[in-house]
Amino acid sequence: MKEIIAKTIDRICGVVPGDRVLRNEPMSRHTSFRIGGPAEAFIIVNNEEELAAVLAIVTETDAQHMIIGNGSNLLVSDEGYPGIMIKLGDDFESIVRNEDDPCRVKVGAAMLMSRTSAFLTENGLSGFEFASGIPGSIGGAVFMNAGAYGGEIKDVVRSVRVMDPDGTNLRTVSNEEMQFSYRHSMAEDAGILILYAEMELKKDDPEEIAARVAELQFKRNSKQPVNYPSAGSTFKRPVGGYAAALIEQSGLKGYTVGGAQVSEKHSGFVINIGDASCEDVLAVMRHVRDKVYSDSGITLEPEVRMINCSL
Repeated sequence: MKEIIAKTIDRICGVVPGDRVLRNEPMSRHTSFRIGGPAEAFIIVNNEEELAAVLAIVTETDAQHMIIGNGSNLLVSDEGYPGIMIKLGDDFESIVRNEDDPCRVKVGAAMLMSRTSAFLTENGLSGFEFASGIPGSIGGAVFMNAGAYGGEIKDVVRSVRVMDPDGTNLRTVSNEEMQFSYRHSMAEDAGILILYAEMELKKDDPEEIAARVAELQFKRNSKQPVNYPSAGSTFKRPVGGYAAALIEQSGLKGYTVGGAQVSEKHSGFVINIGDASCEDVLAVMRHVRDKVYSDSGITLEPEVRMINCSL
């Protein structure tokens, strides 16, 4: 596999400048958990043409690879990733208003949710307030239909620009075609790549939007452990309950292994309290899953995406 990766990287260097091709790059630098060993290669592609070319190469060579956004929902193995990580940059970090309809915006998949919220607030566009404090990028949020405070990405997305995983079939799909559901979209099933999202908002007073954003930010900061590295909510909301409540009822608030801990502030979060390893986090997650099942009969499913590791 290392030989295949090495040859693949050499070919990619003919498409992407060398300063955007990093070898043995620690993934702890690219995840909000601040956890993860080195990827064989970490490549930043700046436009659709580069992305299509890189995907064509890795498909032809059958090199292990994956696309990442802001790394805010990833738990990467301590051994790292034995393949090529591809990150979207430059063109994919843009946000542009539609000239014909100023209530619509085209947002690149690598654009941070926080920056998107700031742009929309400044331009008096409402409907995205619920997402203002969600960590991560637009692409990841659309991929998993991220949500908070009663809102979900599906509520504002009109269409999505996508590409097949081999770099072909660039197209636009509608909100309906995305088949959004709780923390899920058809992109996950089909393996398609999200490049841009067109969102439709409503005009409103920028000061009123800012006030709503500030109120939600205060709620988030007062209830969630935002001062510690994490991957957000660790487990999905189960049918018939809430993960945080079930974990707290099992007496697991503050449960710690190494540098990983069930947050004492919000038990739905496993946090990195200091040099946590992937194995520390997995040990906490396994214990939480098993104890909650023993106490309630409910099986918690991870919301965090696990890379080269598993429960």
